[in-house]
Amino acid sequence: MTLPIGTTAPDFEAETTEGKIKFHDWIGNSWALLFSHPKDFTPVCTTELGALAKLKPEFDKRGVKLIGLSVDPIDRHAKWAEDIKETQGAAPNYPLIGDTDFNVSKLYEMLPASTSGDPLTRTPADNQTVRNVFIIGPDKKIKLVLVYPMTTGRNFQEILRVIDSLQLTAKHRVATPADWTQGEDVIIAGSVSNDEAKTIYPQGWKEPKPYIRIVPQPK
Repeated sequence: MTLPIGTTAPDFEAETTEGKIKFHDWIGNSWALLFSHPKDFTPVCTTELGALAKLKPEFDKRGVKLIGLSVDPIDRHAKWAEDIKETQGAAPNYPLIGDTDFNVSKLYEMLPASTSGDPLTRTPADNQTVRNVFIIGPDKKIKLVLVYPMTTGRNFQEILRVIDSLQLTAKHRVATPADWTQGEDVIIAGSVSNDEAKTIYPQGWKEPKPYIRIVPQPK
C-alpha cells in the first residue's frame, strides 16, 4: 500500500545534492513533485532525470518544485549526473535525495519498514517499488500518487496535464473530464447546486445529463 491521496505528506530531513533540507520547509508555499528511483545508473531512470531537467521551466511556470530520490549516496548522484548530461543533453537541475538509510522510502511506504543494510549492495530489483511520483500541494497534502514499473518510463507531459487540472480544480469548483488539456471545457463539480451554478455561471451550461454540467474553463 502507498500513502493515500489527501493525507499529509510525511515531513523529513535529508541530505540532497543541493544540501540538507527539511521537506515541508523546502516546499514552502509551492507545489512539489517528489519522484523516486530504485538505483543510480539505471537506464530508464537516466532518461527520466534528463527529460525532467529539460522540462523544469514548465514546472517553474506552474510553481512546482522538483525533487528526486534514490537510495544511493549523494556522491553517486553527482557521478550519475555526468552520465545524464552526456546521454540526455541535460543534467538534473533540481535536488536529488540520498536516501541511504531508507528513511524517506519507508515514510512514503515504498519499501518495507524492515528494510536495512548497505544500499550499495542492493540491486534495482530489490528496490523496484521505489518508482513513485507524489504531487504535493502547498497545504502539504498528497494530491496524486503514480507508481511505475521499472520497465516503463514516466510520461511527464501527463504529469504536467494532471498538475494543470489539480491547480485549476483547487481554485475553481470544477472537475476535468477524460483527456482534458488546458483551455478545454470542464465540468461543474457535483458539490455545486444548480442555484449556486446559476450565480457562478450566469451564461448557463451544457447539460447532456442532469449530473453532467459542462462549462468553459474558468479564467
